[in-house]
Amino acid sequence: MGCIASKQKEKSTGGLKDAKVLFVIGGPGSGKGTQCAKIVEKYGFCHLSSGDLLRAEVQSESDRGKRLNEIMEKGELVPLDEVLALLRDAMEKKVSEGVKCFLIDGYPRELEQGERFEKEVAGCTGVLYFEVSDDTMIQRLLERGKTSGRVDDNEETIKKRLETFHNQTKPLIDHYKDKSNIIKAEGTVDEIFTEVQKYMDSKKW
Repeated sequence: MGCIASKQKEKSTGGLKDAKVLFVIGGPGSGKGTQCAKIVEKYGFCHLSSGDLLRAEVQSESDRGKRLNEIMEKGELVPLDEVLALLRDAMEKKVSEGVKCFLIDGYPRELEQGERFEKEVAGCTGVLYFEVSDDTMIQRLLERGKTSGRVDDNEETIKKRLETFHNQTKPLIDHYKDKSNIIKAEGTVDEIFTEVQKYMDSKKW
């Protein structure tokens, strides 16, 4: 795959306009991170999680990090400008190292985010949407919360996050319907990845 080969180049000269971007969308606990790790291993993409970038900023204990932490604890969406800046900086760093193919995990979460990303950062090549029932996501997150230490892995906040997710996702999926592939993500990790591979192998990255 071209994504794997591109990592061997010393520098990328095209900038973000040449980047191949796969949006990975799914509710909290839908298994996005697990599947992204498998995509990285097989296809050589660079995995950028908006959630991980935000949590790293929180852990830095900067003024912005403290502000973001308060928002995340409430289960609310972080301001778009903040997320775009974190993603753009991370992508520009990787592009300078010769990486061209990106998995953007957990972003966009609503239509304006996708539109502004494409206008201000890079175009969207494709979308993977992991569809999971609320009951499954709640149980997965409560189990993760036993060891994750994350402030948002509690039942009250989880339910708020799910409500926000559902309200925002339908128009997003409708907008990207020609680029989207919906993955039923209730099965085992390997069963789900089999479906992911069918989509990935159908595209020229």
